[in-house]
Amino acid sequence: MNPILVIAKRELGGYFASPVAYVFLVIYLLLAGFFTFMVGGFFERGAATLDSFFVWQPWLYLFLVPAVGMRVWSEERRMGTLELLFTMPVSPWQAIIGKFLAAWAVLALALLLTFPLVFTVNYLGRPDNGVILAGYLGSLLMAGAYLAIACMTSAATRNQVVSFILSVVVCLFLILCGWPPVTNLLVQWANPAVVDAVASFSVMAHFNSISKGVLDSRDLLYFASAIVFCLFATSVVLRTHRG
Repeated sequence: MNPILVIAKRELGGYFASPVAYVFLVIYLLLAGFFTFMVGGFFERGAATLDSFFVWQPWLYLFLVPAVGMRVWSEERRMGTLELLFTMPVSPWQAIIGKFLAAWAVLALALLLTFPLVFTVNYLGRPDNGVILAGYLGSLLMAGAYLAIACMTSAATRNQVVSFILSVVVCLFLILCGWPPVTNLLVQWANPAVVDAVASFSVMAHFNSISKGVLDSRDLLYFASAIVFCLFATSVVLRTHRG
C-alpha cells in the first residue's frame, strides 16, 4: 500500500499546486448551488429534502468529472514521463490506483463542501438524514465510475481534449441508455430482453435508487464493477504502451 499512498499524495499535491482543483471546486459549487436553488426549485418544493440537489448530479458530473480525469494519464504521455514512471519500483496497478484515489479525493472534497445544503435543509425542516447520506454515497460512487471512465480514455490518448470528449460520450451513453425515450425507441426494433439488458447499464436507474435511500447490493455492485472494469481496461492500455 505504501507506493499507492505515495503516488496518491504526489498526485493530490499536483492538483492543488495548480489551479485545476480550485477551478473545479469553485465551478462545481457554483453550478450545484444554481441548479439546486434556481433551477431545481429548492424552496418551491416545500419539502425538507435534497432531491433538487441530487437530481442534477449525473449531469454536472458528465462534464466536470472528465475535466478532472482527462489529465491523469494524458499528461504523463504528453510529457514523456510515463516511461520514467514504469522504470520505478512501482507496478502499473499501484500507479493506476494511486492516481485514481487522488482524483477521487478531489471529487469527494467537492461533495464535502456542499455541507451547507445539509445544514440548510435541517434548519428548515426535519429531513430523513439517512436518505441524504445515501444520496451522498451514491454521488460519490457515480463520480468514481465517471472518473474511472475518464482514466481509461486518458490512458488511450495523449491529447487531453480528445480524452475529455471520449469520456463525456461514454458517460452520456450510460445516462441515456436507460432514458425512457431511448428505451421506447429500442423496443420498436429490438427484443425486449435486449432492451432490458441495455437499460441495465444505465447509471441513472442505479443512482436514483440509492439517492432514495435504498442501498441495494445490485446498485453497489454496478458502480464497483464499473470502476474495476475501467481501471482494468486502463491497465491493459498502459501495458500496451509499455510494450
